[in-house]
Amino acid sequence: MDNILNTAKTWLTDFFDADTKKEVQDLIDNNTEELKDRFYKNMEFGTGGMRGVMGAGTNRINKYTLGKSTQGLSNYLNEVYKGEELKVVIAFDCRHNSDTLAKTVAEVFSANGIKVYLFSELRTTPELSFAVRHLNCHAGIVLTASHNPPEYNGYKVYWTDGGQIVPPQDGKIVAEINSLSFEDINFKANPDLIELIDKEVDEAFISESVARGSFNAKGKDDFKIVFTSLHGTSITAIPEVLKRAGYKNVTIIEEQAKPDGNFPTVKSPNPEEPEALSMAIKKAEAIGADMVVGTDPDSDRLGIAVRNLDGEMEILNGNQAMVLMTKFLLEKAKQEGFKGNEFVASTIVSTPMMEAMSNAYGVEYKTALTGFKWIGKMIKDFPNQNFIGGGEESFGFMVGDFVRDKDAVTSTLLACEIAANAKANGSSFYKDLIDCYVDYGFYKEKLISLTKKGMQGAEEIKQMMIDFKENPVLSIDGSKVIIVDDYNTSTSKNLKTGEVSTIDIPKSNVLIYTTEDGTKMAARPSGTEPKIKFYFSINTSLATASAFKEVNAKLEAKVARILSELKLN
Repeated sequence: MDNILNTAKTWLTDFFDADTKKEVQDLIDNNTEELKDRFYKNMEFGTGGMRGVMGAGTNRINKYTLGKSTQGLSNYLNEVYKGEELKVVIAFDCRHNSDTLAKTVAEVFSANGIKVYLFSELRTTPELSFAVRHLNCHAGIVLTASHNPPEYNGYKVYWTDGGQIVPPQDGKIVAEINSLSFEDINFKANPDLIELIDKEVDEAFISESVARGSFNAKGKDDFKIVFTSLHGTSITAIPEVLKRAGYKNVTIIEEQAKPDGNFPTVKSPNPEEPEALSMAIKKAEAIGADMVVGTDPDSDRLGIAVRNLDGEMEILNGNQAMVLMTKFLLEKAKQEGFKGNEFVASTIVSTPMMEAMSNAYGVEYKTALTGFKWIGKMIKDFPNQNFIGGGEESFGFMVGDFVRDKDAVTSTLLACEIAANAKANGSSFYKDLIDCYVDYGFYKEKLISLTKKGMQGAEEIKQMMIDFKENPVLSIDGSKVIIVDDYNTSTSKNLKTGEVSTIDIPKSNVLIYTTEDGTKMAARPSGTEPKIKFYFSINTSLATASAFKEVNAKLEAKVARILSELKLN
């Protein structure tokens, strides 16, 4: 506790503003537990950058923690690109303080002689990724906490390729940041180096989204869409993209259309949570809509609901949406003629169905760690290959490579194209998905997340991962575990043969068990939230589409047994 108190007292010096000093002094005087949580560690970069609760402290998002990160990044840019006219672009979302924090970040860059393009108002994360290359910038920043609760904010860093920072840049940038003290931050802005941007970049991004996401789908006049931005940034792009692509029957949930960092109409602005789409689904049922689309606050994740076999609106999970969108893109690429250099990509905790489908098309499948930065890195690492598309289970998808992060704007249009075309052909999005199960195997996935907040929660998550390694799972629902993949040690062990092979992707704190019947279970701490996550995938064959309901019920029962067995239900 002495170390924590000493660290906190350094925030009482004259370098820090009066409001910050008052906030810290109040914690020292009145709230020891809160003081501990705010100062027991420094805010760290995770799978999605730096994300945390706002407030004073080293373990909080504020002008000083972001200023220090920006100073470190400025130092690194000035070192790597000596003599060049450095340029960065900055965007921000609807969260509290995002606009003021973005202005602070811009000021620090400008104080270090770096030209800044700052969006005048909130914009989507995919537009920021696009803008990095469109404006020939050396880096990009978006102020967002994605789908986290209202008290959070965050800072995502993008590199020259438009993708998030990855090795070796990330480690070098973090080392530079860690070498600094807060007093090293240069807050003396150079206004001449800060330029506000908006419509020109908007037009370029929207035009490209329409071009990449449109496939001349039939039946647009007869296709009804309900769209909700969940109080976030996608209201600035998706309605216009759908309009330009020819969709006229788009109903926007007006109660959720106004950007609002309190997210007043939802418990969580996360389309992964069924409750988030409840208002849109209610409207869809009332007007007989075909599809519901909802996006998270920074518009990189999309949730989709479509009519099931009983005509009811059903929310698809990220794996289901990803499979059908990838299948559609693969089919289009096949019709144009494969050149032999194509690939699709997903992550180690996403559905194995992606690989099965890619193999059926004879297209290379690449797998990456969780987080779209790794898929972006693939595009950069293999410039002679053509990225068709790909995604991850957490409701993210990327169409081609013009955006180098998950992109709910273009993906929304793609999903609508698939569904409208299917309806015009006498099918549906849901029926097309079932056909995929017949062709490539019926895969069903389930995600369980356990929230463990604060310093104690972090220790609990750490211990849970240790326990899984020291007391490994031996069987799941009666099927023996035959392969244990430990991404922390980069080893894959075959328990039948004893053979140990090397996993050729970067190390990460992830364990994956595979059983004899193909069941998979993965465990990993979240890189952006105080959670430990468990991912399950089971599969069987589906002989005909007519057998879907019966086989689906059996898989649902299997999932329930597994969760009960592992005490996760």
